[in-house]
Amino acid sequence: MSYGQGGPQSQWDPWKPQSQQPWSSGTGQTPDWASLAEASETRNKRRRVLFIGGGVVATLAIGTAVAMAVVSANGDDNASGTPTNLPASASLPSDSAGSVPSFEPTSAPPPLDPEDFIGNVKKDTAPLSAETLFPGTQLTMGEAVYKKGATADTKNCATAAKGTLPAVLTKNDCTRLLRVTYFRDGVAVTVGVAVFDTEAQASKAKTEADKKGFVSTLAGSGAKAFCDSGVCRTTTNSYGRYAYFTTAGFLNGKDVTTKDTKVFQTGDDLAEFTFRQIRRRGEAQASAAANR
Repeated sequence: MSYGQGGPQSQWDPWKPQSQQPWSSGTGQTPDWASLAEASETRNKRRRVLFIGGGVVATLAIGTAVAMAVVSANGDDNASGTPTNLPASASLPSDSAGSVPSFEPTSAPPPLDPEDFIGNVKKDTAPLSAETLFPGTQLTMGEAVYKKGATADTKNCATAAKGTLPAVLTKNDCTRLLRVTYFRDGVAVTVGVAVFDTEAQASKAKTEADKKGFVSTLAGSGAKAFCDSGVCRTTTNSYGRYAYFTTAGFLNGKDVTTKDTKVFQTGDDLAEFTFRQIRRRGEAQASAAANR
């Protein structure tokens, strides 16, 4: 005699929580352990598939978010809207020529010209004497050493010249005539420096002087009289407001000829030295004026 279960027999489904595996009551049979193990393995595989799939989705989702962030960062970098923490006129400085400081060109003043000081009595105010123009007791020019003799200074220029020169000095208003004598090896030379108020007067005196006029020689301090008679060699030149003359000859009274190179050299050395001394006078006054 069989007993019914009171309804249809339930079927066990491993994916339905409320389903149950049928048990045979009263039959004494044990559960089907092989079927249970297979069902459990199938369930675990499906879970792993779902977990792996879900991980891929999450990775894709995260990757998409990063990509969106990168795209946003590489977009327009201008700020949207108007910042409220800066004044409306605020702007970055521009790299233009106007922003570079400019300076006015400067240059050192030109040096003062020494000739400006020795060309006019109003500027040529330094002390003047035979000793300031011809200092010391001797003079060295190259290998030649000349001993210094007597000096003289007169305001009556005509009294210290001979021939046609006194008239020339007087005509051009000579104010002073400074003289000095140098000698060496039997040859002597007297240098005469005539002083005028202007350069034009000195230049005119130089032009008007001729071979018949010359400065008087000056004896004394080791040099005896010379060139009082006979033939001597003379020169004439000017620089600034000064005209300068040389008279050179033998101390024994011998006439000078064109072959007497020693006499010519003596006269040229002293003429060159006189020019340098006048030039130095102008340079010293120009330098003093520039430093004031």
